[in-house]
Amino acid sequence: MPDSLLPQAKPALRSRAVIGGVIAVGAGIAGLFGVPVDVGTQTSLVSTAVDLASAIGGLLAIWGRLKATHVIK
Repeated sequence: MPDSLLPQAKPALRSRAVIGGVIAVGAGIAGLFGVPVDVGTQTSLVSTAVDLASAIGGLLAIWGRLKATHVIK
């Protein structure tokens, strides 16, 4: 596939698929230890994780700008 047809790259932690996969693996491991995690809880965890990652990214951007030593032109 030509590069022009590919979507722009994004960090893995901004991908719902990656976060969902990590949570699904975690739920499977929790199940091995007798801790049930239903699909509704997994969905809620994905949404919360994406929101949290976005908030942390925004805060880091603001903090980085405040701590910057060079002026933006």
